[in-house]
Amino acid sequence: MTALLRYQTALLIRSQRWLAPVLLYAAFLGIGVQSGQPVLDSLGYAAAGLLPVAAWLVQLCVDQEPPAARTVTAAAAGSPRVHLASLLAALGCAGILGAVATPIVLLISKPASTDGAVRVHLLPAGLAGLLATACCVLLGAAAGALCTRPLLHRRGWSVAGTVLAALLALVSSGSPANQAVTGLVTGARTGTVHLPVLPLLAAAALAAAVAVLTCRLTSLRG
Repeated sequence: MTALLRYQTALLIRSQRWLAPVLLYAAFLGIGVQSGQPVLDSLGYAAAGLLPVAAWLVQLCVDQEPPAARTVTAAAAGSPRVHLASLLAALGCAGILGAVATPIVLLISKPASTDGAVRVHLLPAGLAGLLATACCVLLGAAAGALCTRPLLHRRGWSVAGTVLAALLALVSSGSPANQAVTGLVTGARTGTVHLPVLPLLAAAALAAAVAVLTCRLTSLRG
């Protein structure tokens, strides 16, 4: 599994397809996160932006192998393991983005509530931001996995489905990602840090279920 993960990650890095989602996320942060803004608001904004990026990276990793190479690796290691490695590679790349973005947001943001009356401690705020980021990354990966091979093979339907799934994951009130981000934004008004533990657990369970489903279907549908 380690070799497969290295292989999928190397494919993504050498293809340079990761540049588009990474640059888009950097532009998203550059526009939406400004110096001196309330830290919890900025952390919520940064976490939310990672959800569609994670979905995009999953699509890139799942479809990056040429059909001939995919057949060889599937014959050597099994289709489910190869598919899982591609999902984990995308998840790891999105996680690294979040791990890099969170300290930057902490450094440039104002450690206070929205009205500036309450001081927000950076350590719990950073932890809450990391948990919300992980929640959004897991939901984004699940959305990307559900909207690509082996469930959807046509590129047009795959892209449209991913956009719709990512949007629903962000705006639906029952979504763990929405709850995590909303907790940060509402906490910014009072200067209260809410750790999104339950949303993270729900997102992890959902992402694991999607991974199991898609990996099993890969051996049947390719």
